[in-house]
Amino acid sequence: MTEKDKKEQILTALEMKSLVKQKVYDQTLEVFKLLKYILKEIASEFNSNLQVKDPRVGFQFKERSQFEVELKVAGDILIFSMHSNIFEFNREHNVWKLAYVKDNSLHSFSGIINVYNFLADSFKFNRVDDLGYLITRIFVNLEKHFFVEGKRQQEYLYNNFGKTILNKEILKDIILKTIIYAIEFDLLVPPYDNVKIASVGQLNAKMEYSKMKTGKRLGFKFNSDDVT
Repeated sequence: MTEKDKKEQILTALEMKSLVKQKVYDQTLEVFKLLKYILKEIASEFNSNLQVKDPRVGFQFKERSQFEVELKVAGDILIFSMHSNIFEFNREHNVWKLAYVKDNSLHSFSGIINVYNFLADSFKFNRVDDLGYLITRIFVNLEKHFFVEGKRQQEYLYNNFGKTILNKEILKDIILKTIIYAIEFDLLVPPYDNVKIASVGQLNAKMEYSKMKTGKRLGFKFNSDDVT
């Protein structure tokens, strides 16, 4: 292979990957826009059906930025965040075992929408050391095929990647299951030894919140969590 051939091969590969990644970005952004619309629908629908007329119990939608929105559900906040970059899976990931990806490796390039669960009070009282929990990740490729990592999402796991297009009905189902999981995912009492000592300075500066980090769980691993 001549140097010219090598240059042409490099340019062709770069152009092809760039086009694929742009297509993946466009598809993921389209899904994210649909997600925002669904969240607004859910907030309106559930608020109109709530029997409890208490402003602290209800749904509130908020657009935080172009790539980030939140849904407040009573004392919980779900943050939906689309990453602006496109990702490839490592070679040990199970997605590479699928015929859909083996037949065309470009199918593996995916955009990601992350869903985090925080306590509403963490933002209300600016408790910057409080912890959030990644409860769902939605992967979208150039053909708008998808799979989901997360709780309550068993039917959307990677082994279905390449079989179904992500549409409004499916996306709403994913969101509703994420909301159910967040509601049932309760706050844990921190270990006593972690909070048994506080300095005068911490109390005077009202830093007891950072002394006692508040979060539903520590870390983001799904397999260490016994909630199904």
